[in-house]
Amino acid sequence: MPFLLIDFPAFKPIAIEIGPFAIRWYALAYICGIVFGWLYARSLLKKEHLWGGPAPMSLVQIDDFILWVTLGIILGGRTGYVLFYNLPFFIDHPAAIFKLWEGGMSFHGGFLGCVVAVMWFAYRGGISILSLGDITTAVAPVGLLLGRIANFINGELWGRATDPSLPWAMIFPNDPTQLPRHPSQLYEAGMEGILLFTVLAIMIRFGALKRPGMILGSFILIYGLTRIAGEHFREPDAQLGFLWGGLTMGMLLSIPMLIVGAILIVWAVRRGAPTPVQAIR
Repeated sequence: MPFLLIDFPAFKPIAIEIGPFAIRWYALAYICGIVFGWLYARSLLKKEHLWGGPAPMSLVQIDDFILWVTLGIILGGRTGYVLFYNLPFFIDHPAAIFKLWEGGMSFHGGFLGCVVAVMWFAYRGGISILSLGDITTAVAPVGLLLGRIANFINGELWGRATDPSLPWAMIFPNDPTQLPRHPSQLYEAGMEGILLFTVLAIMIRFGALKRPGMILGSFILIYGLTRIAGEHFREPDAQLGFLWGGLTMGMLLSIPMLIVGAILIVWAVRRGAPTPVQAIR
């Protein structure tokens, strides 16, 4: 093994085990991401100066919304993976669709699931869809960060092969080729999690929540950019490989996000901040 190559840490797939009860790292990442996101959302709603008046929803409503968005993430994420990444397999093995513990979730599917949850909950509660989208996407990078760290711990979704002289190149134990690879999960954790959270937090600090749709649009646009950047280091799914012109499925699914994100940002800027009466609604 080359001198500079890093041994992949020997993580156990199960984070917590008490008798027959076990929680895997990926499930723990979802649980912690939802809990931390909920606490952060509550803290944002308590600060009226960030909204230019009363927050668009109450603390009780955000508590109720957590169940909706959790279902959106899980159902949308699984459906997206089935449709976008491995449809032929699931057509032949439909029972495998329900085996969530074996992995297989799509961010883009989970995001669409969240969109449905946001629109339905906002409609039922008389809440601004854009403002609810803002609060949802403001906290989303927390879950993305923890999810990518869980991918790394599980030794899955590894990066493309690289020169062994790269100081942080790794050989993942589940990789049949045993080639030195980029730890792309950590790259994505940094971009989709830390970087995206920091940018959105700064925007919120400077009043972005006063313009409904601004945080939502910025999240969609910046995530699309960071995902496309991360895909340059990530090994494509084996069953898909590279698609048209060397693009990956992750890249193709992120391109529409760039367009939608830009449209929402322009809309938020042109619409401006709501009046106090609008904000109370």
